[in-house]
Parts: sequence; C-alpha cells; structure tokens
Amino acid sequence: MEKPISFANLSNDFPMALKRKVDEYFRSKNIKQTGNWKLYLKTIILVSLACGCYWFIVFGNFPFWSKILVSLVFGLTQAGIGFNVMHDGAHGSYSQKPWINSIMAYTLNLQGGSVWFWKIKHNVIHHNVTNVEGHDDDVNLQPLMRTNEHQPWHKAMKYQHIYGLFLYCQTLIWWLFVRDYVKYFTRKIASKDIGRIPPSEHFVFWFTKVAYIAVYMALPIYMLGVVKFILFFLAFSFIMGFALAIVFQLAHVVETAQFPLPKNENNKIEHDWFYHQFATTANFATQNKIVSWYTGGLNYQVEHHLFPRVSHVHYPALRLIVKDLCGQYHIPYNEFPTMWSAIKSHLGLLKKLGAEEHPNIHVHPTTKNEKELVYA
Repeated sequence: MEKPISFANLSNDFPMALKRKVDEYFRSKNIKQTGNWKLYLKTIILVSLACGCYWFIVFGNFPFWSKILVSLVFGLTQAGIGFNVMHDGAHGSYSQKPWINSIMAYTLNLQGGSVWFWKIKHNVIHHNVTNVEGHDDDVNLQPLMRTNEHQPWHKAMKYQHIYGLFLYCQTLIWWLFVRDYVKYFTRKIASKDIGRIPPSEHFVFWFTKVAYIAVYMALPIYMLGVVKFILFFLAFSFIMGFALAIVFQLAHVVETAQFPLPKNENNKIEHDWFYHQFATTANFATQNKIVSWYTGGLNYQVEHHLFPRVSHVHYPALRLIVKDLCGQYHIPYNEFPTMWSAIKSHLGLLKKLGAEEHPNIHVHPTTKNEKELVYA
C-alpha cells in the first residue's frame, strides 16, 4: 500500500508566531472566528436572489429573452452561494453551531452536488496535499487539459489556453452528471480510497440527485417546453460552471504556483506544510471589494489555506498579519493585484504547459540562508 503524503518537519517558529498573532487579533477585537452579520446578510441576499430568479424563469410571464438574461444571473448567484454559504458551512466556519454549519454545507446537495464527497475531495485531500499530482483531484483535468508539468502531454493541448475556457463552462454539468457518480460507484477520489459510505449519505445522495432533476429539469421542461428549457439550463449551468472553475484556477493554477512531488520512498515532501501552502497558492484582487464579496474571500486563498476553519469575512484582516510575518521570515507570498492579472497568468501557464517543450518551474530562495526548493 502506498504511504500517505507527509511533509518535512523543519525547525522554525513561523507557525507558532502566526498562530499567536492571529489568536491575539481575535482576542483583542473580542470577536469570534466564525461568520458574523455580514455573512448572514449575504446569505439572505444570495438565497433570495436565487429563489427570485428561479420563479422569474420558470413561472414568470415574461419575454423569453429576459428569462435567458436572468438565467445568467441565476447561475452566477448559485455559484455565489457555493463560494460563500456552502464553502464556509462545509469548513465549519459559518457558525459556532455545528447544525447550522451542516445546513449551510448541504446547500451543495440542493444544487445537485454531494457535500459528503466534496468534504473528502476538498477539505481532506486538497487542503492537505495541495497541487500534488496524482493526489489533489482539484487540479486534475486530464485527459482534456494539462495543469502542471507532471501530467502527460498530447498535441491538442497546444490550444488548451483557448479551448480551456469553453471547457470551464461545462464544469457544473461534468461535476453533477459524471464525476459525482464516478466517485460514488468507484469509492475513489484520485488515488484515495474513500471506503464505506454511511447509509444516511446513500439516501441523501440519491434523494437530492432525483430532487435536482425534478426541480431543475423536469419542472422547467413542463413549464417552458423542451427547447426553452435547454436554453435556460445551458445558460445558467455554463455561467455557473465557468465561475466555479475560474475562481479555483486563479488560486492554484497560475505561473507562480508550484506543483511539488514527494522525493523519496517515504512519500515525503521536502519542505514543511506551511511552506507548501505558500508555494502552491496565490491570492488575487484582494483590494477589489466586489470580487471579495462575490467569491466569499476565495481570492484570499493563502489565508484560507492557512486558516480553513476561520470564516472568510475575517480574511482581509488576516492577510495583513500573514504578509507582515512572511516578510519577517522571508517566505514568498504569491499575490496578483487584479483578477485580470491572475487570468493572464493562468492562461500563460496553460499555454506553456500546452507547448511540447515547457520550462521547469522553480521556487527560488529569497535569502542566501534559505534552502533552495526545486520542484521538477
């Protein structure tokens, strides 16, 4: 049996210094690390908007062109619920009450997914072995695209920086109607055997899958007709899928992000877990309040990976603490000033990886005392 991925235990006090600084921040402000009124208000706005859009499309007596436009808003709103409500709930950071976190997490099932699989795929695997090829399923788009230098290449990938954007639009459809069922029947996510599924999750999986088909497909077909339904479904699912995909890609599949591999038979990464998070993760557009509000702070991806159980409403403040300590300890901090600059970096990486010959990616030390880490 293959040994699980582990990390070097390097002797430095950065983790403890960071924990002290963050604990002191919450203590001095006398605030909790979970969500606050800003998150709860955002939940009301997003859920109300989604319900309103659905009613407008399915039951409203309006011109169909207006329903297509509202379908786009519906898709973006559904993605926003995933970024803000589901994501915080699934990480246990929405509320101090576990039952409230569970309710918010299961909004993913109301959108056709499975939060039980998502927690294993994202919370357990992605957050622990970020960007490690063969383990982190979140960076695996094979055989259609190549997201890192360790994946196989074929000629069609020369154009992946072009066709990739179209494939992102199909993320939701592929996720709901293919990948969830592959996980369910194979009991595997990437290289990880997920084992036995609890009986309650079997019921929830099939009940919500059927409910999704009834609410998002059968009822709209009955009310709109087949052709109009297809246009509605493609409009909302394509824009939702694109939003979900691009936000994740900008945080991990960019030119400054690394894709390290274990270097020995013990399956051990050469550096410690904290350095790994900085090397594999990037922030973007942190000064853009609209992007930050909509993405649920996922543009503060560095802080999210360091503190996944802290609600995203606190990430702007934590960013200042993390950046300051990174400067003191000479730790690289990946950040793009705008969303467009991150998109350019993402497409640039796809273009390089799509070429038959691509450059190796290195992390260079910022001081002569740092050990050089080479990911090749």
